[in-house]
Amino acid sequence: MKRKVIGSMILAGLGFASSQAMAVAPAPCSDPALVTAVSNLYTAADTVVDTANGGLGFPMWVTVVDNTGVVCSVVNSAGTSDEEAFSGVAWLGSRVISAQKANTANAFSHDKFALSTANLFSAVQPWGSLYGLQHSNPVDPAAAYYYEGEANSWGSGATDPLVGKRIGGVNIFGGGLALYTKVEGKSVKVGAIGVSGDTSCTDHVVAWKVRQALGLDKVPAGVAGNGKTDAMIQDVVGSNGNFRSKSGFGHVTCVNNPTDANDGGAIEGNKKK
Repeated sequence: MKRKVIGSMILAGLGFASSQAMAVAPAPCSDPALVTAVSNLYTAADTVVDTANGGLGFPMWVTVVDNTGVVCSVVNSAGTSDEEAFSGVAWLGSRVISAQKANTANAFSHDKFALSTANLFSAVQPWGSLYGLQHSNPVDPAAAYYYEGEANSWGSGATDPLVGKRIGGVNIFGGGLALYTKVEGKSVKVGAIGVSGDTSCTDHVVAWKVRQALGLDKVPAGVAGNGKTDAMIQDVVGSNGNFRSKSGFGHVTCVNNPTDANDGGAIEGNKKK
């Protein structure tokens, strides 16, 4: 009798565990807000890149990952079949970097607090509070580089070979932002966006503007404060290897640094006193 009771309890427990596991495992990239964002990603990226963003004016790779780090879409602002994307006008190395940035912002942000990749620049320096973070969670080379398919599928959205994979990686300069929607009045992280292809400051500004265009900018809080949340904080000062960030989460300026007029509200501390 005891054996039957114990056996029934074990089976019931296994059944409960199985049902629980099924209940908390939604399909990758299936969040409704993320599905809508992915469908509008190329249009948003192409529109934003054509605005004033500082930097060099290069095409951009834009990657979106879901809340678990699975790549949902990869686009290039030069177009999915435009020869510009593969002729040396766009940096090919930036494609994987964009996925790496998206992974970083997603991995180190949550429903109550966001960190952009720009926020990590000073924090991971030898004098920073997160030194060594950049060596954690490395890019999975098998997921990032070993696949079948022609290069003309790169940046094609849902058919890019990176889609459906967790690329991993930790990137510590501008271009990665977590994506947030509102659910019952509260910010909820649904994934992240990574942008690469220009200066790191411009990458951040483009990511900021694209996130806003997608309506996934309901960020709860961040190190930048003053309503800027996960903004790029340009407060790094010093010289001759003696650099410091007043906030501890600062980022250096870049060539043709975005100005207050075209930064999309994304940069604090442009003006040094």
